[in-house]
This record gives sequence, C-alpha cells and structure tokens, in this order.
Amino acid sequence: MSVLAACSPVETVLGGSSLNSRYNDEQPSLSGDGRLMAFVSDRQGGRNILVYNLEERRFIDLPRLNRRNAIAESPSLSYTGRYLVYLSSDRGIPELRLYDRAVGQSQSLLSLYQGWVRHPNISPDGRYVTFESSSRGQWDIEVFDRGAGIELDIPNGRPVVSPSP
Repeated sequence: MSVLAACSPVETVLGGSSLNSRYNDEQPSLSGDGRLMAFVSDRQGGRNILVYNLEERRFIDLPRLNRRNAIAESPSLSYTGRYLVYLSSDRGIPELRLYDRAVGQSQSLLSLYQGWVRHPNISPDGRYVTFESSSRGQWDIEVFDRGAGIELDIPNGRPVVSPSP
C-alpha cells in the first residue's frame, strides 16, 4: 500500500511530476480503474480541476476544460477517466458540465435547467449522471441519461460491470 499526500510547503508547478504542493487541493475523485485522480486545486490562481495519473505520477493535459473566471468543483470520472462530469460557475449558478478527454471538449448537460445542482457523479460507462437538484423546492436526486447513442467508456472493448446494489 502506498499513500500520496498533497500537503507540503514545497511549491510544485503544474506540469511537474509531483502531486504535493503548497496550494489547496480538495474534492478528490478516482476513475473506476483507479489510474486517474481528478481534484479541485487553486494552483492556477482559481478553482480549477486537475487530473493526475497515479501510475505515471504526472498531470494530464486538459485543453479547454477550465474556463477563465469560472469556478470548477465536484469532479467525477468515468471508468477509464475518458469522461469527467463537474460543476462550473461563472455567473454564480452552478452548471452541470461534461468534459470528454478523447476530444478535449466540454459541454453543458442541462441547458436552461431550472434549479440548482450539486454533487454530480458519472456512471462507470459514462452514460448516466446522477446529481442533486433543487428544481422542486427541495433537494432531490436526479438521473440524467446521456442516451443510447453516446460512445461509452468501455476499456478494451469490454463492457464495464457495475457493482450490484
């Protein structure tokens, strides 16, 4: 067993190979295969999401994920980390977004959604996103189906087996 720590007085610049930094790192989320870890950090001067490859001990480049003047939080990774669901706020209201690492694009999942959202979580195959919603005047659990036509996060062409309830 090994433990990675992220509390050190030594500054680490993004792009270095060390996870330790003098910055605030929080809200960690592991990919289903345990290779990647997404987390929120203020290393770049704002609340951004970073992804770290635990096996290779290096940060993953995420073009067009973090937007200037937007706060990103609550990351959740699919099985291999292809899909990353998170909350982003640049107007004071959290927006549920999905980032596809295969194409380097981020998109809003709930355009014109009425209500606040929090605590998103993506299924291992990337098809379903659960979150809490206040659209009915109280916090309820919602399930968003991205549809049968999406490309699933299936490693080596095999279906991801979700644990039984």
